[in-house]
Amino acid sequence: MFSGIEEQFHFYGRNRSLTTIRGASYKLGGTELSGYVRPFLRYLQSPRIDFSRWDIVIRCVCTIVARRQRRLMNSTLWKASLLMAAVLWLRSDAWAQASYDLRSPDNSIEVRIRTAKSIRFDVLLKGRALLQECTLSLDVDHKKMGLDPKVIRSKERNEDQILEPTVRQKFAKIRDNYKEIRLEMEGGYAVVFRAYNEGVAYRFETSLAQEQVKIYGEEMNLNFPSNFVVYYPQEDSFFSHNERRYTPQHLREIAPEFIASLPAVVDVGEGAKVAIAESDVEEYPGLWLHGTGGNGLSAIFPPYPLRERLQGDRDFRIIESADYIAATIGKRTFPWRVLGVVARDGDLLTNQLVWLLEKPSQVPDTSWIKPGKVAWDWWNYNNVYGVDFKAGVNTQTYKYYIDFATKYGIPYIILDEGWYKLGNVLDVVPEINMEELTAYARQKNVGIILWVVWKTLDDQLIPALDQYAKWGIKGIKVDFMQRSDQPVINYYHKVSRETAKRKMLVDFHGDQKPAVMTRTWPNLISTEGVRGLEWSKWSAETEPKHNVTLPFTRMFLGPMDYTPGAMLNAQKASFAPIFNRPMSLGTRCHQLAMYVVYESPLQMLSDSPSNYLREPETMEFLAPVPTEWDETKVLDARIADYVLVARRNGADWYVGAMTDWTPRELEIDFSFLPEGKFQLEAYQDGVNADRYGSDYKLVKSQVNKGTKLKIQLAPGGGWAARIHP
Repeated sequence: MFSGIEEQFHFYGRNRSLTTIRGASYKLGGTELSGYVRPFLRYLQSPRIDFSRWDIVIRCVCTIVARRQRRLMNSTLWKASLLMAAVLWLRSDAWAQASYDLRSPDNSIEVRIRTAKSIRFDVLLKGRALLQECTLSLDVDHKKMGLDPKVIRSKERNEDQILEPTVRQKFAKIRDNYKEIRLEMEGGYAVVFRAYNEGVAYRFETSLAQEQVKIYGEEMNLNFPSNFVVYYPQEDSFFSHNERRYTPQHLREIAPEFIASLPAVVDVGEGAKVAIAESDVEEYPGLWLHGTGGNGLSAIFPPYPLRERLQGDRDFRIIESADYIAATIGKRTFPWRVLGVVARDGDLLTNQLVWLLEKPSQVPDTSWIKPGKVAWDWWNYNNVYGVDFKAGVNTQTYKYYIDFATKYGIPYIILDEGWYKLGNVLDVVPEINMEELTAYARQKNVGIILWVVWKTLDDQLIPALDQYAKWGIKGIKVDFMQRSDQPVINYYHKVSRETAKRKMLVDFHGDQKPAVMTRTWPNLISTEGVRGLEWSKWSAETEPKHNVTLPFTRMFLGPMDYTPGAMLNAQKASFAPIFNRPMSLGTRCHQLAMYVVYESPLQMLSDSPSNYLREPETMEFLAPVPTEWDETKVLDARIADYVLVARRNGADWYVGAMTDWTPRELEIDFSFLPEGKFQLEAYQDGVNADRYGSDYKLVKSQVNKGTKLKIQLAPGGGWAARIHP
């Protein structure tokens, strides 16, 4: 450890305070020490000096001063140490600085960066270390950028602006406020760090002369100071729909071979959480994670595919991979590595760090983009009844969906699998007259969205989209990618770009990575990559414990197409996974609350129109509930236990509460309301909801900003309300 004087020298040497240096120089002017400045400057010019080893330099300085001026007072020696810091600062180039400090605008989050021998960083929250000795590097054509780095210049900047998103997932206005440091290195690359009030991010930038380079790997080692619990979406392989459970386990339990998709949410103690994610991914594979066997997680990436084989019409599997992960241009920015940092669980729901780091919109005219709800056929197996036609994938059935949508002001319906002959997305089955159906939809002011298999669409992309545009199709739902290597990431951008040109929405199923592209492509209206309600058709996997984990985990990335809306609701004892007549686990109000808690600007009504039509009271909530929000407030929340959220659209507020299998009493404080009286229409678990999941009660009352209301949630229960003037 340093002596007291050495500590002060170390501080001023690292931070190079110009005010202190100038003051020290002035105070030492004319003293006995002034004669030693020039010899000391010559000493510092020695090539043997390693400025990255501040401890050695400090002790050398203090030893020289002490030998020559043993009889000086301690105060004079203190002044000498400041002068030595001044000389060192004046002598050294930018590359000589070995450490940098970056703080969030509110000073709560600190990033300490070191560049001696390798690039390392720590992240602190209110002075407490959350991550320590994290390392990063980029292997470009077998040259590791980040190893023995030489900083040739550093540049800091601040940003503070208000953004208005095209699609309001959480807020109508988002503050983009951060501090940034850019470290430009010898070798044609830079590393940029940003500190937001919402967390920390960094990225590589390259300015290489080569037109094409190969990326052989990217290192991101995140090391935590303790064996924390992490909510870890473990995967079996890179070929995946990313529909995993976020299972809590200790970091040391995760072996290096256990890979995971995103995000991993680490409970770092004292209520704080760190969410590991990425943003602005283009011409590069998606980030995955793996364990280290210790207190850390590391990056891993799908390799670049060399040979692929199509199995059936949708599983395009890689049968040979390269030893590199990306082939790209030499001058570019790379994806952001994102660490969302929150002091309490509920802040994960309002944290917009991933969206803020995405590339701004690439769609010049966004006026045509209309979020909304959509009546969906596949989950309910087209089980319509009380009609005079045979239900199924046919024109009459979809006209029935259109009539239902018209009745309740629902802007879209989906034609899922079965409308075209598999293998050709332009070959409509004979049971559907597409011209007749699209004309009927236009007459009723309802848009049609078409489901397609991704690979078949890719083979026919331009002619297919052109034909869909002629039909007046409003969007496509693209499914079964199950990959996030570089070519498939490029595919997401290509499809988003081409649909935007034709004023079509796109909803990607079969991968989670498009969720981090929605600012860049506002027409990319939602993304699956979540274990959603469809799993109840064949398992008991989408149960309330899982459901109240998702808002804190998967939803951190962006929109989450869980596809809620089940009208047949069951407790554990009465649940059965029935593919052609599905039900949900948990109560009716648990399902209703999802329309407030879960964010998806294209939100599904997954059950049969016939079931909704016999539930007019429930439709009084489902019909008006928006899919965009001007304001979001988390009133109470605990990851994997319960969540209570209020959201505003215009003058109306909506509140949603969900619990796991534990019955709960929660209190709602309505202080978020403006002045005045408001009508509350609340859907609460019925007295028998603990045995019959569909039991609920509608209660109407008046509230104001001074109201406090206790609510009771059944096991697997929920509470949902509309509040309006």
